[in-house]
Amino acid sequence: MLHAKVTGIGTFVPEKKIDNHYFESIIETNDEWIQSRTGIKTRHFAAENEYTSHLCLGAAKNLQEETGCSFEDVDFIIVATVTPDQVMPSIASQIQNKLNIPSAGAIDISAACAGFAYAIILAKGLIAAGTHRKILVFGGETLTKVTNYEDRTSCILFGDGAGAVLVEAAEKTNILAAVTGSQGDGGKDLYLSTRRNRVNGQDIVVDGFIHQNGRAVFKWAVNTISQHMATLPATLGWTMDDIDWFVPHSANLRIIDALCNNSGFPMEKTLESITIYGNTSSASIPLALHRGIREGKVKSGDKIMMFGFGGGLVYAGLIIEWP
Repeated sequence: MLHAKVTGIGTFVPEKKIDNHYFESIIETNDEWIQSRTGIKTRHFAAENEYTSHLCLGAAKNLQEETGCSFEDVDFIIVATVTPDQVMPSIASQIQNKLNIPSAGAIDISAACAGFAYAIILAKGLIAAGTHRKILVFGGETLTKVTNYEDRTSCILFGDGAGAVLVEAAEKTNILAAVTGSQGDGGKDLYLSTRRNRVNGQDIVVDGFIHQNGRAVFKWAVNTISQHMATLPATLGWTMDDIDWFVPHSANLRIIDALCNNSGFPMEKTLESITIYGNTSSASIPLALHRGIREGKVKSGDKIMMFGFGGGLVYAGLIIEWP
């Protein structure tokens, strides 16, 4: 059996930076209110003609700049996103074309804010199966294109960005443990719908925007993820004391605080991207991890526990030893 190893990371955010004062002119809010309830100070907005594929390509370029890697022998591309340029063709196939990769399988996956973790798990499985050897994995979103700016409870949250990692065949894996799960009856509490007006038999709004029941999602995320934060290391015979860094999906700083409080994991060993990038869904984990690397926090050999959670409702967790 081949083993899969994460070997490098790159990220990208659009140039346009938006602070909280921007929202004071369009809804009833202010900087203090936003920061106290979400932790967000700034976020980045894609330009009108800038889409998720552009952000993913920017992350791929950054990955090459920082690692010196080549994409010529990439044989599969996975893009986790809920905001593709189009449903068809996939972003992954457009990336294959734009990067001039001679021949590579290409799929987009939809697992919302858990998508990046899911994509790494899928990449590990493809390599372990022996069908592929070098996979580009992306988490990318342009959530600002599906945000209702008349909804003061949600429009302040979202930003745009992308992250990319290489997962390659190796003699020894650094993807040490994984867990996935779902609670499908909670789909009505966090959705983006453009067609059917029902989820699990319940009516929903069909307007092309993100809708969420923040209180319900908060409760589910904190209860579910804090439990698995203890059980995932235990599959390796570890405790949380063996984890160097925790990288949760950056949905809201209050959720991250609650996860740490419930699990007993130190907040000072937790990496986030919410304060400067907002909620970027599938891009939030790579943005937080890369930020930690750039700030000199994450070192080679560090044990990193990632957890994504969101629309579905779905979750996915990973423990990785950073190369």
